[in-house]
Amino acid sequence: MKRILTFFCFLALPAWANAGYVPGMGEIMGATQMRHAKLWFAGKSGNWALAKYELSEIEEGLDDAVHYHPVFKGTIQVSKMLGKFTSVPLKSLDAAIDAKDSGKFESAFDSLTKGCNSCHRAAGHGFIVITRPAALSYTNQDFTPLGK
Repeated sequence: MKRILTFFCFLALPAWANAGYVPGMGEIMGATQMRHAKLWFAGKSGNWALAKYELSEIEEGLDDAVHYHPVFKGTIQVSKMLGKFTSVPLKSLDAAIDAKDSGKFESAFDSLTKGCNSCHRAAGHGFIVITRPAALSYTNQDFTPLGK
């Protein structure tokens, strides 16, 4: 009886459950935008551990974009596009965070933001314009560094 029930439960699964979920580029970039905002507030608060974490999450998300969508819209080589526009700003952000240097952090953050917008324009999505966050959207998270 258990085997029959298991068999019918398996048949009831939708096709996508068997194939495995693949996030869309919009989902990956939406999560990246959220991380971008959290990175800003972590850096502005001097919470360098959180900033480092959010930066690594952004890099992981960009790696996911390359992995799941190596060619976007049939022609765009995602790894080349992301590398061209984000690799230098990401390295600069990492160095600024390691140095706990607020001035360098702001400059590198703005460079990353500019890189994101340049990438969007090059991909034909120039209508997606990313900026420095103006207000903290995450009122349920404390960005203050531990111990302060």
